[in-house]
Amino acid sequence: MKSIKQKLLPALLAVGMSLGGSAYAQSTAPAGPQAEPMHASADPAKRAEKMQQRMARHQAALHDKLKLTAAQEPAWKTFTEALTLGAMPVMPDRKETDKLSTPERMEQALARMQEHQAKMQAHLSALKTFYAVLTLEQQKIFDDSHRRMARHMRERMAEHMGGHRPMSDHPPMMDKKP
Repeated sequence: MKSIKQKLLPALLAVGMSLGGSAYAQSTAPAGPQAEPMHASADPAKRAEKMQQRMARHQAALHDKLKLTAAQEPAWKTFTEALTLGAMPVMPDRKETDKLSTPERMEQALARMQEHQAKMQAHLSALKTFYAVLTLEQQKIFDDSHRRMARHMRERMAEHMGGHRPMSDHPPMMDKKP
């Protein structure tokens, strides 16, 4: 049986990749008003707009690095369109959630996870289709770009968690036999 870590880590990395490397783009953005962190209390519309801007910058930079041919452009267009964020997920109202029983809250959480998984599957499908048209050199550039983005996201997550290490940095807990 897979541990929780083994199940969640690929999902979290896929989410990061599906966002088109917005965190990587943020790390290369110049300091200034656009580089300010977005907090949970910030306006969701502004947060979504800033995320779209970071994604667009990252995608433009990646497009330039990959030096795509005319034949690869349609696959790039399909790939980037699949990554376009829909509406930001809305967290359920806490007052309403508190009225639910534990099984009802878990059912809601499971429904949100299934919706998220369906979006991730669509993103993965688009990614695989695009990746298949890249040359080996382009695949290496693409992989390196997303490795840096994933590392940056882990570092940002650790900062956001108040200096605690991300789960991926902890030793496995459930895999060890006594």
